[in-house]
Amino acid sequence: MKVVYSDFIVIGAGIIGITIARELKKRYPGSQIIILEKEKQIGEHASGRNSGVLHAGFYYTKDSLKAKFTKLGNQALTEYCLENDIPINRCGKLVVARNADDLPGLHELLSRGKINEIALELISEKEAVEIEPYVKTFQQALFSPSTSSVDPKIVLKHLAADAEHEGIKIHYGVKYLKYFKNMLKTTQGVFSANYIINAAGLYADKIAKDFGFSKNYAILPFKGIYLYASKQSHLRTHIYPVPQLQNPFLGVHFTIGVNGTVKIGPTAIPAFWREQYQGLSNFKPQETLEILFRELGLFMNAGFDFKDLALQEIKKYNKTTLVKHAAELANDVSINDYKTWGKPGIRAQLLNIKKRTLEMDFILEGDDKSFHILNAVSPAFTCSIPFASYVVDAIQKYIN
Repeated sequence: MKVVYSDFIVIGAGIIGITIARELKKRYPGSQIIILEKEKQIGEHASGRNSGVLHAGFYYTKDSLKAKFTKLGNQALTEYCLENDIPINRCGKLVVARNADDLPGLHELLSRGKINEIALELISEKEAVEIEPYVKTFQQALFSPSTSSVDPKIVLKHLAADAEHEGIKIHYGVKYLKYFKNMLKTTQGVFSANYIINAAGLYADKIAKDFGFSKNYAILPFKGIYLYASKQSHLRTHIYPVPQLQNPFLGVHFTIGVNGTVKIGPTAIPAFWREQYQGLSNFKPQETLEILFRELGLFMNAGFDFKDLALQEIKKYNKTTLVKHAAELANDVSINDYKTWGKPGIRAQLLNIKKRTLEMDFILEGDDKSFHILNAVSPAFTCSIPFASYVVDAIQKYIN
């Protein structure tokens, strides 16, 4: 049996896997590092299908890892794009109040922004209209000047090219199958390393279980789809509602793309298998049964109102409903201008199966042989560079 040996193996060539591999190479320049990617090309899952928004970091409580890394990640990825001539739309973001009930939530976001030392302005309705003439808000709004947008696939391709230039080998079309005696059985043979990092996104929990981790967790997939404007939009700034802060989703909003295109969404519809992108592609009966079992349990006894969340999101499959939500945030929004569904993405949301709650922050587990990124949901793309440094700090405590 031929075995490919290396010092480090990273499972998954998403933005988290690539940035971790690059950070390892920086600290261990003489080491051999391999990234295993099951797809034949990069960006086929979350890293290539996300909104492309570089978030500012004011949604998260100060004790969270998300708060710690979003501001730094925004700065790092912005600098990376500027240095490498990667297109970036520094359009900013308005968070608006739809009615008086939204004002306490708006002020809570302002408070979190101040605590996290994020550039954030509480502005009047008049000032909001000066920034975005079509915006609708009740009395006040928040303006985030550092929120921007990029094309995630372009960023990912640049990062992968840099990794390969640094001597990191990315093996495409190599799917993880099984772990045994410090070796990885894959569809393209056996690989072995002194240390293994699991950044497999939708399957991170499954792989972690093979190593004895993720005992209290399981991935619960949510399908996100955006509805694209059929013509060049008049909007020039991201517009978001005040979210329900007890849930990890930000609500239907307007996203301005790197080239000025506008989309509304996303949905956060419970998916029935992990890669339910289109029709019955990638359908796995056993996986569907497991997910349905978990979702049924949440309908009956969850630590949050899963039933209401699921029903609200399912309604957003209807274009009219989605546009109606968006029309609460801006004027001159017509169903006739939003007709094309974009490429769907799947959010690899971690569920705490003991508490029956959705994990709001990054969740990591590891030991002296392996490390597992169990919950790397939004804004993981924004956080990726400083988050990778944090992960490697944790790894070094085990291996040094």
